[in-house]
Formats: sequence, structure tokens, C-alpha cells
Amino acid sequence: MRDLTQGSIPRHLLALALPIAVGMLFQMLYFLIDLYFVARLGDAAVAGVGAAGNLQFLAMALTQVLGVGTMALIAHACGRKDAEDANRVFNQGVLLALACTALTLVGGYAGAAAYVRAIAADAATAQNGVAYLHAYLPGLALQFASVTLGSALRGTGIARPAMLVQVATVLLNALLAPVLIAGWLTGHAFGVAGAGWASSLSIAAGVALMVVYFARLEKFVGFDRRLLRVHLPTWGRILRIGLPPGGEFALMFVYVGLVYWLVRGFGAEAQAGYGIGMRVMQAIFLPAMAIAFAAAPLAGQNAGAGRPDRVRETRRQALSIGSALMLALTLLCQWRPEWLLRPFTDAPDVVAVAAEFLGIVSWNFVASGVVFTCSGLFQALGDTRPALYGSASRLLTFAVPALYLASLPTFALRQLWLLSVATTWLQAAFSLALLRRALRTRLTAAPLPAAA
Repeated sequence: MRDLTQGSIPRHLLALALPIAVGMLFQMLYFLIDLYFVARLGDAAVAGVGAAGNLQFLAMALTQVLGVGTMALIAHACGRKDAEDANRVFNQGVLLALACTALTLVGGYAGAAAYVRAIAADAATAQNGVAYLHAYLPGLALQFASVTLGSALRGTGIARPAMLVQVATVLLNALLAPVLIAGWLTGHAFGVAGAGWASSLSIAAGVALMVVYFARLEKFVGFDRRLLRVHLPTWGRILRIGLPPGGEFALMFVYVGLVYWLVRGFGAEAQAGYGIGMRVMQAIFLPAMAIAFAAAPLAGQNAGAGRPDRVRETRRQALSIGSALMLALTLLCQWRPEWLLRPFTDAPDVVAVAAEFLGIVSWNFVASGVVFTCSGLFQALGDTRPALYGSASRLLTFAVPALYLASLPTFALRQLWLLSVATTWLQAAFSLALLRRALRTRLTAAPLPAAA
């Protein structure tokens, strides 16, 4: 365990954020590596993988339920120096992850094909999307274990082991992708299905490495056979904190699915351009997300220890650093958005859609960084409902005008991107107001109790 209740706040924040950013970057490389090789198969393959990949948001919604709940409670326990409660939360989180893995596999294979066909622009796009998703479902299911184990370590103030595992698994994915997608060395190409299998096998290897780490090296929390029995009160504590962030990602799943549905009338090229633009934007968001992910255990341990002054200082530093990073990335996208797209496609129509998307939505990067930081601090305080309220407000303010615009004969993609910028800034202002209120009402000078 690393004690975050003492020492420099900026130093702790950056020390945690750096390995988190590297780990998240390599995690994003899963999709970018797959996208690079899939792009060689044509627009229908790119659009199909992009449409199927939207289910990643739904999987992330469910994994966040466990990851955020486990991280927050373990961070509070670390602040109180309560190893017994930290271990109970860890082992119950592992049990929940195993249950969710099984449910994801069953539900995914039962309904994935129907979902992809509903949002795909044409039959070829749907066929590619289903092939990719069926191969990638084992990896999606194993994300529950991966996120739970990594979040438990983050709650203890340690981020480097999870980063090293991410690096190793992405390197494995980079080796497997050309072999399975294009048939390098073997001469047998699996196409888009190979992209899914490369990711699934790599994620499985990463989970195995994390299990070995906890079994042999981690000392503060670890597997305990006595605690690996269902304990419903602890499940309730995890879910109480984790369900609202899960709802946030579920709303993002709805948002991206709505945009794919609205864009499909412009053809597979438009869906492919949006899919590439979204992947690149997610990679750009990584620095701000890393700051937010680092702020959560840092503020969480101090909230658990009854140090409200350090929680407020964490908020100030995280907002300042995150906003500065996102402003720099905004300027990059305003200058040469095409540079970020060249590794993935040279189709003029696809590049035009993706470049216009990045050029416009980059104006909401600073606002997005504010939203991420507020979300991390809500996790630290143990009340994540305000972040869900902010995401719901954004979906509502976007969906109603977007559906109206789509009904007009003058409807253009540019209108969607401009609407996205406006609604993200509204969400940022709303989230900041909710955070100020939460800091006033929830922070005390006493440690947070073991049972909320």
C-alpha cells in the first residue's frame, strides 16, 4: 500500500497518473492496432468493427460498477489503515467479477448479432461486425476480472503493476493481430474475426499475469479462501458506489449507438469515418482520464482519513493539470487533424468525415476533462450519483435536438458535432456545480466509516 494521506498532492497525482496513462494508452492500442489491420479489409470491415465496438461502452459500464466500487472502498479502507475491510472488499469484488463474466458470455452470444444488424448501414457491415464481436466476446467478459484487479491496486495507491501488464498484453496483441487478421506466417487469414481473437487472447494473458501478481507479490490485499464466499452486505456497498458510474457508461453506449443510427443514412463511409474519429478521440482523452483516475484514489484515501483540506487541493490540482493538457490537445486537432487519421485510412470520404468530426468536437476537450475529473472526485467521496445525473443531462440535451435535426431535409453531420460540443460544455458546468455541493455536504474532519 502507498500512503497518499501525506506528502505533496501534485507529486502523488502525477506519480499515479503517469503509469495509469501509459496503461490506458496501451489498452487503447488494442483497438488502434486492430483498426490498422482491419482498415486494409475495406470500409465495410471498418464500419462493422466500429459498430460492434460500441458494445465496449456497455461492457465498460458493467466493469465500472465493480471497478469504481472496489477502488473507492479500498481507498477509504487504506485511509483508515483498515486491512481487514480492504481484503473483504477485494475478495467480494473478485466474486462479482466471476459472476459478471459468465453473464456477459451468455448474454453476448445470445443478442450480439441482433444488435449489430440493427445499427449497421448495410449487410456487409453487419456481417463484419458480428464476426468481430463473436470473437471479441471472451475478451469483453474477462474485462471484469482485469478491471477489478487493477482497480483494487489503484485503491491502495499502486498503479505500476497494472501498467506493466497492459504493456505486455498490447505487445502480445500486436504480434497476434497480423497473424490472425492478415494470415502473416500462417497463410490463413481470419479477417475481422482475427482482430477479435487477438484481443481476447491478449486480455486472457493479462488477467493471468494479474492473478499471479496478487498471489505472489501483493501484501496488503490478496486472495483469501475464507473471504471468497458471498457476503451480500459488501456486495451492496460495492454496488451502491459502482452502479451510478456504470450508468454513466451505459448512457455513453446509448449516445454512441444513437449517433451511429443517425449517421447510417450517410452510408458506410460516414460510419467508418465516425468510428475512426471516435477511436482517435478516445486516445486523445487519455491524459485527462489518467488525471481523473489518479485523483480518485488520492482524494479517496484522504476522505477516508478525514483530511478534507487535501481532498479540496486534489480537486484544484486535478482540474488545473487536466484542463491544460486538454487545451494543448485541442490546438493539435485544430492544426492538423488529418495527421492523426493517416495510419488508419487513406479513403478520401472516410478521412473527410473523421477530420471534420475531430476538428469540431475538439472544442469540447477541456469540458470533457472537467467532466472526467468531477467524476473521479465523486468516486472518492463515495457518492457517484451526481456524475450519473450529469451524464443523463448530456444525453437528454443531445438526443432531443439531434432527432429533430435528423428529421429536417437540411440535416448534415456537422450539426451533430456542433450539438455535441454545446451539450458537453453544459454537462461540465452542471458537474462542477454538483461537485461544489458534494464537497460542502460530504467532507468532514472524521474518517469515513467502514460501512456506508
